[in-house]
Amino acid sequence: MAIKPSERLYPCPFSKGYGIPAQQAWALLKVFLIYRLILASLFLALLYQDADTSLLTPYYRDLYVYSSQCYWLLTFTSLICVFWRLTQYTSQAQLLIFTDIILLTLLMHACGGIKSGLGILIAISIASGGLLIGGICAVLFAAMASLAVLAERIFTDQHQIIDPSSYTYTGILGAAFFTIALLAYILAKRSEDSLQLAEQQQATILKLEDLNQYIIQNLQSGIIIADRRQYIHSINEAALRLTKQTKPPKHLSDVSPHLARAFRHWLTDSEANVAAIAIPDQADISSRFMLLSAHYDNFYMVMLEDSALHNQRVQQGKLASLGRLTASIAHEIRNPLGAISHAGQLLAESEQLPAADRRLTDIIVTQCGRVNVIIEDILRLSKRHDSNRERIELTAWLDQYLQNFTLLHQVCTENFRITHNQTPLYGFIDPNHLRQIMNNLCENALKYGKPELGHIFVQSFLDEDLPCIEVIDNGKGIDQQSLNHLFEPFFTTSASGTGLGLYISKELAELNQAKLSYHLTDDNRSCFRLCVLNADKNLIEI
Repeated sequence: MAIKPSERLYPCPFSKGYGIPAQQAWALLKVFLIYRLILASLFLALLYQDADTSLLTPYYRDLYVYSSQCYWLLTFTSLICVFWRLTQYTSQAQLLIFTDIILLTLLMHACGGIKSGLGILIAISIASGGLLIGGICAVLFAAMASLAVLAERIFTDQHQIIDPSSYTYTGILGAAFFTIALLAYILAKRSEDSLQLAEQQQATILKLEDLNQYIIQNLQSGIIIADRRQYIHSINEAALRLTKQTKPPKHLSDVSPHLARAFRHWLTDSEANVAAIAIPDQADISSRFMLLSAHYDNFYMVMLEDSALHNQRVQQGKLASLGRLTASIAHEIRNPLGAISHAGQLLAESEQLPAADRRLTDIIVTQCGRVNVIIEDILRLSKRHDSNRERIELTAWLDQYLQNFTLLHQVCTENFRITHNQTPLYGFIDPNHLRQIMNNLCENALKYGKPELGHIFVQSFLDEDLPCIEVIDNGKGIDQQSLNHLFEPFFTTSASGTGLGLYISKELAELNQAKLSYHLTDDNRSCFRLCVLNADKNLIEI
């Protein structure tokens, strides 16, 4: 996971940039302290070696003893403080580098000065300071170390005669300090920039992974990612819902033996990439297989879709084509129908027409009017616009709708009684389509629902995270035989109905991914229920 700027350390007050991650900085400091502890232990160990075999020959033994002991004690104490984090990182790191410069200079002086070779250890400390603290502080430590070494040379020159070339060595060592500091600074800067770029890329990748995971989980089609051995690596919620699984399965055979056999057959015959599988207590599911190549491992994607939904889409396409043809026919029928109706009206105005013939002209005019209503409904259906869905607060929308509906149809507001969910409901639907659906349901309730027997109830509630609207009237209900054809076009049980109202409402609901259904209440009252998408939990379309 990427480190946030607030989780970084800014050791040097002159540093610019994001600094280094806190966890990494403390780890580097621990490594440096372990190095110091080993070095301090070696200094102490050299005290107990024979002078002939010793790597170092202290010229000032007391200074060497006190400096090496102080160096070891300070390192051990700092190690405890760092491991337990008793002190701040910045203060601890700066103290270690500063004491390294002072104590190593004293040890170098005790062992004979610049020619002892201990000055190179100061260079290591400066390089460590560039990595631990960074920024211009590394150059500052290099300057302090150069001054310390030069001061040691001047102090030694005041008390004994030394080789003049030692000043040359001192200058070279000081230049080496600055070179190492600059290199450490450049290295730390590049490392910091690389780390920052890597973290930005990692954050982008994580965002893309989250987005991909969100899209996959909210697809309406089921997605299963499996390997050649049919072990499932990923499965989305739609697949669990379609296959009636309560928890993610581990193998394709756990989903369905039919699916496992179809997958094995597809591996041997790549043309057989589509198969229908049966799930207990579930309609047939259409499955499709495809290969996903991920580096050197082959993964396979299984797409699952409800066969009923697939057939419904095919049927909708056929109905759309049929609707366009019907609209063309209806438009052509309208002209001769108008001529027939006009001729019938003129014939009825004749004073010499017998009463029996006048009755026939009334039938002609009435039936022409009915056919014209059917044609207008067909043309209205064929001119249906695409859905422009919006986020609608259903409680306020229903209150305003019923107020306008009663005024437009000049009915008493007492005929309707509205009840709402305790919390606001937000639906995702085209408001014009919702108005057409509610117009049809409320008009049918007034016409066939016997409002004289009681109120027509309009209520909103939440059902399985879906906002729903119910219109309940006092009708006697629809028999089972008629119920199977309730939403089919031109089906009606009324002599004056066209049979297109509920069909149009059903089509408009499906266009908005809503569901319009009919059922009887517990007290045998007719109830139409419309469930729309939840605007707060809207599913992503494929």
